[in-house]
Parts: sequence; C-alpha cells; structure tokens
Amino acid sequence: MNEPLRIGIAGLGTVGTGLLELLDAHGDLLTQRCGRELQVTAVSARDRGQDRGVDLSGYRWHDDARDLASDDEVDVVVELIGGSDGIAKDLVEAALAAGKSVVTANKALIAHHGTELAVAAEKSGAALAFEAAVAGGIPIVKALREGLAGNDVSRVYGILNGTCNYILTQMEETGRDFADVLDEAQKLGYAEADPGFDIDGVDAAHKIAILTSVAFGCPVDFEAVHVEGIRHVTAMDISYAAELGYRIKLLAITQARDGGIEQRVHPCLVPLNTPIAHVDGVFNAVVAQGDFVDQTVYEGRGAGAGPTASAVAADLVDIARDLRMPAFAVPAHDLKTLPTLPMDDHDGPAYVRLMVIDQAGVLADVSAILRDEGVSIETMLQRGRAPGEVVSVVLILHDAREAAMKRVLAAFEKLQPVVEPPRMIRIELL
Repeated sequence: MNEPLRIGIAGLGTVGTGLLELLDAHGDLLTQRCGRELQVTAVSARDRGQDRGVDLSGYRWHDDARDLASDDEVDVVVELIGGSDGIAKDLVEAALAAGKSVVTANKALIAHHGTELAVAAEKSGAALAFEAAVAGGIPIVKALREGLAGNDVSRVYGILNGTCNYILTQMEETGRDFADVLDEAQKLGYAEADPGFDIDGVDAAHKIAILTSVAFGCPVDFEAVHVEGIRHVTAMDISYAAELGYRIKLLAITQARDGGIEQRVHPCLVPLNTPIAHVDGVFNAVVAQGDFVDQTVYEGRGAGAGPTASAVAADLVDIARDLRMPAFAVPAHDLKTLPTLPMDDHDGPAYVRLMVIDQAGVLADVSAILRDEGVSIETMLQRGRAPGEVVSVVLILHDAREAAMKRVLAAFEKLQPVVEPPRMIRIELL
C-alpha cells in the first residue's frame, strides 16, 4: 500500500464539514479506489471553538489558513474559504509555489485568477483541481476535459444557479412575484441574506467563464461574460411564457461562432420540448454539444454539503492516483486567446412585454418602430379591451440583432402610452 495522501482543509463551513463526513463514511472505499488512504492531517477555520458536529480532535489546527501551505505533513490543500482574493488566493498561490496540489470549490477565485494559477501549478508540478467550483455534484469539468476530449465542442449551456432556478420554479408554480418568493427562499436557506451574487447572475457568470476555458482551451475571462439577473422577471412574464409554449430559465451560455466566443448569462424563454425546460427547483443542468457526440445532458444538485463534497473527493482521488491533468484541458502555455463577440452582435428571437394605455394608434406606433429597425413580429398577444386603462401587449419577435433590439426598446419607452420600461427576454431555441 502506498503512503497516505495527507490533506489540509481550509474552511470548515457546510462543504468543509461535509467533506470530513464523506471521507469518514467512505474511507475504506476511497482507499480501495485510490490505492492509498486519503488522510486529513490539518484543518483551518475562523472560529476554533465553534461546534460543527464533527470531531476535529485528531487534526492539527492552523489559525491562519495560509500556514497549511508550509505544513510538512500536508501534501494537498483543499481550499473551501471562498472569495476571489484575500486569504483564499494567498493560500492557493503559496501552496502551488510549494509544490502542493490544490483542490478548490472557489468559482470566484478560478473565474478571476484561474489562468495564472494554472501557470503556477504547471511550473511547480502540482495539480490545480476545481470540479466542485461548477455545478456542485455534476462532474461537468471532468466531462468536458476528459469524457469529451475527442470532440470539437461548439456550445455549452445550462442552469448553473440553483437559487435562481428555485425562485423561477416557485413563481411559476404559485403565481407569486419575485420579491415574495425571494423572501421565502432566504427563510428556507436557498438564498443568502445578500442574494445579489445569485439573483444578479454573477455566480452563474463565474461558472460559465470557467467552463468556457475548459471547453475551448482559452484563458479564463470573466470580464467578457455578459451578465443579467432575474430581478425583473415577473409572474406575468412567466404566465405568458407558458401560454406561448415556453418556460423561463436563467441560462449561462458559451458558444463558438465565426470570429470568436460568445459568453452570456441572462433569463431565457426555452421551449417546453427541451430537456432543460424541465429542470426545476434547486437543481442544475448542463448541456454540452460536440461534433462527434452530438448533445450530452448532465443534471443534478448544484450546491450543498453532499454534492460539493462529492466533487472535491473526486479531485482528491485523481491526485491520490497521481493523475495530473491540465487544469483547463490543455497546458496553460497553450491556452489561446480568442476574440470576445460583443453582445450587440448577438442574433436571436425575443419576447417583449409592453404595458400601455389602451388607446387608438398604439399598435400602429409599435409596428412603425419595428419596421424602421427591420424587426418582424411572429406572434402578438393582447387580451380584451380597456379603453383608457393599462393593458399588456406581448410580442414574440423573429431573429433580430441585439443592437437593433436595444434601439427598439428605447423607442418603445419614449411612446406616450407606454407606462413602464419595456421588458425583453431572449428566446433560446436550443
């Protein structure tokens, strides 16, 4: 039997304690699969006295997580602190410089600094592994990097934030509006006290930036991701979407098109006959398209102690087996910078909802604006008549350039009968 793989864990929150429980529950099984024991030797967290429900007496304690990098009885550092900078970044950089492999669930760190960390890992001969940073228990990084290695991947998209998916699902099932469902999600623990990273799309953007690099062999570029959240999605929009044969999902999308890479996160109307339309609640799903495999679909729990600990354990197994895969599928020095396609060049259909005063000539004005921008209507819904009152007008528009749609929406908002900003949600036919 080979020497144990000695593990230092930084961060003993939900995932850190979940990892300790997993390693304890499946220690013998993991030893069989690795050919060596996975042995936690040291831990670090902010509050030494906190009761975490696990026995920490057998591990050395470091008040400063950065000390794990210089601990002679630690071979691999598991970073579960979070955040793109600060102690988490310091620890990972120090560990890699010392030749210690790193496993992390920190999507912000990888999204902002992944390329430079991959370079550091390869320079020192260490591994940088981050399966747990994207989609929780779904092994999508390994699927793209290894399972689909024989494919030219053209597109990856998915539901990468369980909080948003839960909120949209509840809005559809109950007819309640966003603010009410968000408040419930916070009480149930599905949304943070400050939910901005989730509901404004930042969390999903971190993850799609990472998947872009793995799928297309380019440096991680979080700043290139177009990001919108779900704050402006209403129960009315969800109801209209269902009537028209769609569901609304927050999608993260990356795809290669002529001239470069498109990366975007925003609400989408997706057809009911697509698999991703039926992924509900806190679940995540990812779809990858390759030239030989066609379409592959991955679904599972995207967060929580168990799923995320499972992903961390998978990376630890690879390291214990001495598997050293390039972090982003190709060696860091071979990552190729690809042009970013601006969102204004995006072309696609769209849902638009207007709230207007019901009076003669409104639809003529709307049609004139669309005509002037070369945008055509596929479907229009207007329910009943209420002269002088506010009514909704819903348009499904054929493919149009994003820049043209911005001008259309700006012109709509200037119409005197339009009483609130127009709402547009892009349609993804998938």
